Amino acid sequence: MNVAEVKITDWDNLYYCTYNGVSLKKGDYVILETESSTELGKIIGFREVEEEEKEIKRILRKTEDKDFERIPNQKRKKECLAYCKEMIKKHELPMKLVDIHFSYDGSRITFAFISDGRVDFRGLLKDLTAQFNCNIRLNQIGIRDEAKMMGDCGHCGQELCCKKFIKDFKSITSEMAEFQQVSHRGSDRISGICGRLMCCLGFEEKNYEEMAKNLPEVGTKVSVDGKKGVVIGHHILKQTVDVEFPASNGEGRTTLEVDINRNNK
Repeated sequence: MNVAEVKITDWDNLYYCTYNGVSLKKGDYVILETESSTELGKIIGFREVEEEEKEIKRILRKTEDKDFERIPNQKRKKECLAYCKEMIKKHELPMKLVDIHFSYDGSRITFAFISDGRVDFRGLLKDLTAQFNCNIRLNQIGIRDEAKMMGDCGHCGQELCCKKFIKDFKSITSEMAEFQQVSHRGSDRISGICGRLMCCLGFEEKNYEEMAKNLPEVGTKVSVDGKKGVVIGHHILKQTVDVEFPASNGEGRTTLEVDINRNNK
């Protein structure tokens, strides 16, 4: 089944939607149905999925100019955010409010926040419901979602990948950094502005795996210029290995970095 990938906010889920009879392209804004409201979203791509693979929503139509007039303006958003922050302070909750979203049909307001742990916000939810007289959703998001929403430049000087093109966050592990031999640089140099390991470690993982296939495994016995030694380490990008040899005087050992493209056996 061919579906459209639709984003309602930068920090909310990616929705997969059917669009029978509607001519669409990437970048179009559409009106769609979700499980609890009608929303205005943006198409960020298309893909093939199995019907059982994802929960499929439905696009009703493309937007018209008048649809955007129904979305509350920045003044209204700031007022609602200010009230919510006041209530968070009142209930002394350990949470940071980062954004607000109004559903297209006006039936729901979603407040996005970050927190180090779970938050008991039942009292806050009661106050917000009484104030705004609609369905209130408090959505805890990750710190990477906040970075994606706010945007910035990465260490490379380019716009953050999460802001520019990443659709779904994947797990980035310390094992990736170790395998790519960058963990020695320290966490500050391999972490993004969100404080988490940089997503580009995930982009480059497959390339490192392919390049590593060219290198003999650690422990392999090799011959270099007629001297027999054992591989004890790799330098994947340089395509070299560290080879340990017995010392010429028979006492101790010496190590040599060897290019695997040399004509060795």
